[in-house]
Amino acid sequence: MFRGHFEHAIDAKGRTSLPARFRDVLSAANDLRMIITPALFDPCLHFYPMRAWEELEAKIAALPQFDPNVVAFRRRYVSAAVECELDKQGRILIPPSLREHADLEKDVLWAGMGQTAELWSKARWKQAQQMNDAELASFKAAIAEQFRL
Repeated sequence: MFRGHFEHAIDAKGRTSLPARFRDVLSAANDLRMIITPALFDPCLHFYPMRAWEELEAKIAALPQFDPNVVAFRRRYVSAAVECELDKQGRILIPPSLREHADLEKDVLWAGMGQTAELWSKARWKQAQQMNDAELASFKAAIAEQFRL
């Protein structure tokens, strides 16, 4: 499981270190391959261990092939996915188009999301975490309902 927030840097070539705890998760699964894809609704990147990505692909393959929303999802999310591996220093190379999508320039933040992880520009992460009073009240109500609190 990917847990926690980790601040790192991204270099001019687009390399950033995967947090050591995340590398441990991949090592335990005996597979250091990952998939990177742009998030659909946020300016960040989604990272999947290969096994989790293959499970998602199987679910997508079972969806109606000609449904316009499924086609759009495949085009925007699946076709943009890039396979990557860690180098010997524990870094991942982020392709330029994906760096542009997430506005990754210098300071980045890894966010563990359970089975997956997200990579954000540190500044964009801070923006995404801000809520006004009305948004916070709505969020609290939605979480209370989802978790039956």
